[in-house]
Amino acid sequence: MKYLGVDYGTKKVGLAFSDDDGSLAFPHSVVPNDNALFDTIRELIQTNGVDVLVIGHSLAMDGRENPVMEQAHAFKEVFERSGLHVYLEPEFLTTFQAKRNTEDAMADAAAAALLLQSFLDKQENKNISS
Repeated sequence: MKYLGVDYGTKKVGLAFSDDDGSLAFPHSVVPNDNALFDTIRELIQTNGVDVLVIGHSLAMDGRENPVMEQAHAFKEVFERSGLHVYLEPEFLTTFQAKRNTEDAMADAAAAALLLQSFLDKQENKNISS
């Protein structure tokens, strides 16, 4: 199963793909959050045979959703209506962590890979437990 991780931001969106087995996440690209975003993501989904979309669930320190989540929920709904499986994965300081380890141009893609890897690890743990 192939996954696409999304670090959704108001200006830029970081993207990461899993391997074909859905066990490892890799940074892919950073795209502008503009009018072409949905078409860009749809094309990547089709071209890469993505089965599942995982979007970062951005929370503030107090546990409440960050303001960007209003747009992220609308983004999520568009892809859910297309029949794609879409999940929110809690992200906490992934962009900060990614910037410590990655050049700035790819930091959002690295953040997407971190949140996607977190999701994949949880799925693997569920499979081991069952």
